[in-house]
Amino acid sequence: MASSELTSSQPTRPPRPNLAFRRLRGRRSPAEFAAAVRRAAREIGERVSCDARYVGRVEAGEIRCPNYAYERVFLHMFPGRTLTDLGFAPRSSVRGRRAHAAEDAPPDHLTGGGRGSGETEGAYEPYEPPHPQRHELYDDDEESDVLRRAFMTGGATVAAASLGPIGLAFDAAAAGRPVRRPGASDAYALEEAVRRIRLLDDRHGADGLYRRASQPLRAAYALLDAGATRQTTAERLHSGAGELAISVGWLAHDSGRFDDARSHYAEALATARMTGDDALEAHAFCNTAFLARDAGRPREAVRAAQAAQRVGRSLGSARLMSLLALREAGGWAGLADRTGCEQSLARAQALYERGPSEADPEWMSFYGEAELEGLEAQCWSTLGDWSRASRHARRAAQLQDPHFTRNIALYTAELADDLARGGRPDEAAAAGMRVLDLLDQVQSSRIQTMLAGTARVLLPHRRASGVSAFLDRHASSPRAV
Repeated sequence: MASSELTSSQPTRPPRPNLAFRRLRGRRSPAEFAAAVRRAAREIGERVSCDARYVGRVEAGEIRCPNYAYERVFLHMFPGRTLTDLGFAPRSSVRGRRAHAAEDAPPDHLTGGGRGSGETEGAYEPYEPPHPQRHELYDDDEESDVLRRAFMTGGATVAAASLGPIGLAFDAAAAGRPVRRPGASDAYALEEAVRRIRLLDDRHGADGLYRRASQPLRAAYALLDAGATRQTTAERLHSGAGELAISVGWLAHDSGRFDDARSHYAEALATARMTGDDALEAHAFCNTAFLARDAGRPREAVRAAQAAQRVGRSLGSARLMSLLALREAGGWAGLADRTGCEQSLARAQALYERGPSEADPEWMSFYGEAELEGLEAQCWSTLGDWSRASRHARRAAQLQDPHFTRNIALYTAELADDLARGGRPDEAAAAGMRVLDLLDQVQSSRIQTMLAGTARVLLPHRRASGVSAFLDRHASSPRAV
């Protein structure tokens, strides 16, 4: 990493990768390493919101020096080493200085203000904001009940606050005024909007986010229409807009708005093909396959997953190809083709076992062993093999990182349904209760629909242990609007 001072008279230089930090991660995936960082933080009483994206930014050299909380955690993890041993620049070389020239710098409303307002300017850490009022967006598993209730009662407000970086472009477009020519800071803001949507969805589900997330998407396309001066900035804007369209599409998908989701995914696919962005195209096809499966179009799911695999092969990520094989398996299960499903599942497992790589897309931070187990459970459930489905769903819920609250609720809801349909009503009711406990944190129509189906299956078994209590509590629970 750069150790010399960066002054305003020097030209902007790209960050140098932090190879020392990358070596310390070893064979662990970014998500696995991030989980280790969070565990280490808890050991010493610190609170950091480290995730795979943060690890990626450190290794890319975008974070020249961590804030003090991260410094304490890293030095606890690697005793005897200094910050420079970990590949970071000395704090004295970044404190009080901007890391980028004006066009390339993150906007002030993302970094927490101008000179002197942050702990180490030039050491911007998007998932550990300096202002305490932002913690409702990024807190780790210890997120307070007060903030959790604030999200559930005013999720739209929280979402609006978190998705506002490119709101000025939207305001200008809505007022009929021309949007200024975008620069690198706009591309950065767009990328941050995508990350924030993903973080909020991981924690809380889609229902409180979807309508608010549509606004920054319109702003993103207004920026594209305005046209960037630099080709590199234009490419980042197109990629960011496509990823944002996929993220908004996923929010629509998870909240049951399938037509809206299909439209957003098609928009992302068109953007990818227009710019020749294979990574974005593979992502769009991946989500299209998942949507088609959920919408009852299994043959389309197979075709979309196969298209994603054709374009994804050139990207060099075995983990991506593993996920795409699982998308294909879901389509084959919907077609009641057990052989095709089993072949795709075996391919997904073999590809997964090749391990993570630098080529793994950033958006795949959710894809670990838990997701692999969860998607396999869904396949066996579709095929009616309830025993095998429940075994994989239980393992998925046990393996899931606590940060992904929504996925824990999803896997547990899958488990409850598989147990209910497999003739184990008492265990199903217990799993259903655990889902209900999580619904004060998660807003997902998809999960609520699954739980409602489980309740219907359990109705004839009201006398079984725990079933009556589950049915009564489920009936009194609030529904998504």
